[in-house]
Amino acid sequence: MLRALIKAMRPRQWVKNGIILAPLLFDTQITRGIPLLRSLAATGLFCLLSSSVYLVNDLFDIEADRQHPQKKNRPIASGELPVSIAISTVVVLLVICLVFGYLLSPWLAIIEVTYFLLMLLYSRWLKHVPLIDVLVIAAGFELRVMAGLSVISVKYFSPWLFVVTTLLALFIGFGKRRSELAVLAEGATAHRRVLDGYTIPLLDQIITIVSTATIMVYSLYTFSAEITPFTHVMMLTIPFVLYGILRYLWLIQVKHIGGAPEDALMTDRPLQITVVLWGLTVFIILYIIQH
Repeated sequence: MLRALIKAMRPRQWVKNGIILAPLLFDTQITRGIPLLRSLAATGLFCLLSSSVYLVNDLFDIEADRQHPQKKNRPIASGELPVSIAISTVVVLLVICLVFGYLLSPWLAIIEVTYFLLMLLYSRWLKHVPLIDVLVIAAGFELRVMAGLSVISVKYFSPWLFVVTTLLALFIGFGKRRSELAVLAEGATAHRRVLDGYTIPLLDQIITIVSTATIMVYSLYTFSAEITPFTHVMMLTIPFVLYGILRYLWLIQVKHIGGAPEDALMTDRPLQITVVLWGLTVFIILYIIQH
């Protein structure tokens, strides 16, 4: 039962919460003990909070999942994880997240409540509304960034990064929809009802717009970053972002693995290398060159 519970909590999805560390990284505080510990604590709490959302989502979809050829094997739908245990776990996780979140920062607790309620609406209704479904996912990433900001004092974090985060989340979200639509073909709506409101040509247009905007906005950020006001050396990171977006497009349209973004990050070596090189370049620029 414990194994089933952990599986239902979807720990592979926790990688998304790494965005909470962005304020710490870009405000050059990642080498400072207390801010690092506070940010890691907020990240851990959001991992538990997101797991509570996944459990709620599976509880809402239990009957539909039992009719699905793959989803019927999910722990709750298959009966491997009793409904009562799932509900109790959600309550425990919420109590832990809110209590410790409040101790870290009252604002973090407010953000956690907002995130949970938004995801509750998403799980129940909004995930079935085309366009709104992906916009809500992007809003979830914005709330994660805000969570990172709520537990530390920042000086250099640029508002541009909020825009980049939103656009990147939209890019990944619409890419996921396109991959699902392409792979599942006629059975797409049985897998996810919202796919009935999309077409591949529409998604291709949206992805083109969003990916272009992401590259442009990130480039503008690197040019105007407050922490490198004179050298504009952050522009050296643009090639990594450009290649990363192009690589992900290739994975979506050629390899058809964009339906699970976390799998793409975990399994595609060129994408992993790109992310690591981007991170190292940012670290060198912010923590060595600028200091």
